[in-house]
Amino acid sequence: MAITLTENAAKQIRKKLAQRGKGLALRIGVKKVGCSGFAYTFDYADEVHADDQLFESHNANVVVNASSLQFLDGSKVDFISEGLNDSFKFDNPNVENACGCGESFSLKEPIKA
Repeated sequence: MAITLTENAAKQIRKKLAQRGKGLALRIGVKKVGCSGFAYTFDYADEVHADDQLFESHNANVVVNASSLQFLDGSKVDFISEGLNDSFKFDNPNVENACGCGESFSLKEPIKA
């Protein structure tokens, strides 16, 4: 299982952790919400828990807990700027459809949790 970062995403993670003055990684996850079923979550990880998986790419770290990893496996995370909006963007091979607002997604096949 793997998650990778683009150079832009890694740079943004390093920048935000430096601004916070602490932290080991960006914590990403998945939660059930929205019209399509799931949405990505973002937080900062100050520690790695027993059920976490740590991924390193371009000198930046991402932490994912075991329950979210099955939904994110194989994803590439980028950081994009569009006009006044900046955000992390996923290229997730597990996603079948995204809702019109882009906030939620459905999976290609049901994953047993």
